[in-house]
Amino acid sequence: MDWQASRPEGDGRRHDKPSEVAFTLNSGFFDADRADIAELYWQAFGGKLDRVMGPADKAKCFIRAVASPRHAISARAPDGTLLGVAGFRSGEGALVSGGFADLRAVYGYWGAIWRRGLLSLLLREVDNGRFLVDGIAVRAEARGHGVGTALVGALCREAQARGYGEIRLDVVAENIRARSLYERLGFVTVRTERSRLMAALFGFSDAVTMVRKP
Repeated sequence: MDWQASRPEGDGRRHDKPSEVAFTLNSGFFDADRADIAELYWQAFGGKLDRVMGPADKAKCFIRAVASPRHAISARAPDGTLLGVAGFRSGEGALVSGGFADLRAVYGYWGAIWRRGLLSLLLREVDNGRFLVDGIAVRAEARGHGVGTALVGALCREAQARGYGEIRLDVVAENIRARSLYERLGFVTVRTERSRLMAALFGFSDAVTMVRKP
């Protein structure tokens, strides 16, 4: 399937909340969604990435270029508005990855050199025994209406379809809202890593690894 040009397939579900927010879940995203993907991703993770990926306009340009629909699940309103996106990582890539050439195209040669080195500190290995989540971002006005919960559920179904017995994510310890959501959805903490270097470079020192069965 040409994921860049084809309309993603919906999961056949309609999600309605008392506040009349409705959406469907889809595998991948449209090529025309790239600007929205970049905006949502930067809103969710720009706080920790800004020191390395900034300025914001260049960071979002990079994300627009490298975002992979093969590693994404999107939530969309009936009018087509992108409400959220969830990414996952595999041996073939991730929602947002890219290589040196992609960095150089946006930041130039020397900008790509040092950014590649620092970003490697954030990379989590592909866990052969667990399905690895690569970020969940929800539009501000759609938060609290079940979009994030539905995206986690879709990731779990993707993990099952790929034969994984566990799903894993990493979250900044200070992100209490996200951690509380994941705990409510059955994730448990299995490891907490502390790093002064990460605090200096990315503004957080503790990374929490959480897992659950799909």
